[in-house]
Amino acid sequence: MLPLSLLTAAQSKPMMVELKNGESFNGHLVNCDNFMNITLREVYQTHPDGNKFWKCKECYIRGSTIKYLRMGDALLDQVKQEQSRAREAGRGARAGAPPQRGGFGQRGGMRGGGPPRGRGGPRGRGM
Repeated sequence: MLPLSLLTAAQSKPMMVELKNGESFNGHLVNCDNFMNITLREVYQTHPDGNKFWKCKECYIRGSTIKYLRMGDALLDQVKQEQSRAREAGRGARAGAPPQRGGFGQRGGMRGGGPPRGRGGPRGRGM
């Protein structure tokens, strides 16, 4: 399962984010991008010691500082099912297509028939 596809499916769902420095953020995912930068709303921030808490309306977290993300198991199962359905639909679409030959753009593969590759000339003569 790709992390970014999971994050896009998790929009508006609750999640917990722990940073490399030990801080944790609990909130609802608003947005994410290709660098895994995320925006959370209704956030509870916890100090690494666990003895201080802050509540924020919204916060932005840089993806390179994230240690891990935690979200509900139901969301993981939902994304797995969607991906398997999409994979099956992709296989069904290819089932009616004519078979490919050679795998090199209909050129017949590497079976010769073209000019020799390399330097040419006989081997071992030091041309």
